[in-house]
Amino acid sequence: MQEDIIEIEGMSCEQCVRAVEAALRSLAGVEMRRVEVGRAVVAYAPETASRARIVAAIEEAGFQVA
Repeated sequence: MQEDIIEIEGMSCEQCVRAVEAALRSLAGVEMRRVEVGRAVVAYAPETASRARIVAAIEEAGFQVA
């Protein structure tokens, strides 16, 4: 597993945190370590998931990755 910290713009509350958590939960091979306003710490299996796919899922949830 590879761990990464992803800086996220546009998050301002717990509802935003839950939206990002839901987006990350939907991805195979991705484990959430911590999600807080402005940041997500994730671990992922590079053979199953990619950073680009994680970023796309966060952006599809309505946020921007810094």
